[in-house]
Amino acid sequence: MSPPLILASASPRRRELLAALGARFEVVVADVTEHEDPALDPRVMVARNSALKADAVAARYPRAWVLGADTTVFIDGHALNKPADLAEARAMLRRLSGRTHTVFTGVALRHLDRGVREDFGVASEVEFRVLTEEAIEDYLQRVHVLDKAGAYAIQEHGERIVAARRGSLSNIIGLPQDEVRELLTRHGVLR
Repeated sequence: MSPPLILASASPRRRELLAALGARFEVVVADVTEHEDPALDPRVMVARNSALKADAVAARYPRAWVLGADTTVFIDGHALNKPADLAEARAMLRRLSGRTHTVFTGVALRHLDRGVREDFGVASEVEFRVLTEEAIEDYLQRVHVLDKAGAYAIQEHGERIVAARRGSLSNIIGLPQDEVRELLTRHGVLR
């Protein structure tokens, strides 16, 4: 029997995306404080956070495969993490309105007993429609955005705010499925 797979993330979206790959796993939320410095290069920030989560859980379960991930939205040289409140969410949506931004996800896989430590990142681009104040308020009434980087979820009424995307849709949602499938298959976690 192969060692178990643990998803070191509280994100329900990541759970859904990993389950859709056919992976059998359990969730163990890492008890860590994520780096959310908006001035830090977002690729570095998500790489640090995904590794931080995977390392914390792997230390508790050294015989398991542990997958950590972290996603952020990046525009104008700054990361837009989860908004603190609806006022900040409105400001984020105004900033994204009519513009193209990048979504970065960092992924970390650990298996301490086998000495496996792999990290990678994936970037996708999202172009927003021009959003009126009414469109922003309508979106905020339809979608709970306070737990989402950039104050939006492309999979929840995304047609109201997104004009186009380039790259992995699952990456924008929170876990790049193709790359994760390849990684887990290469290590025999997925067959």
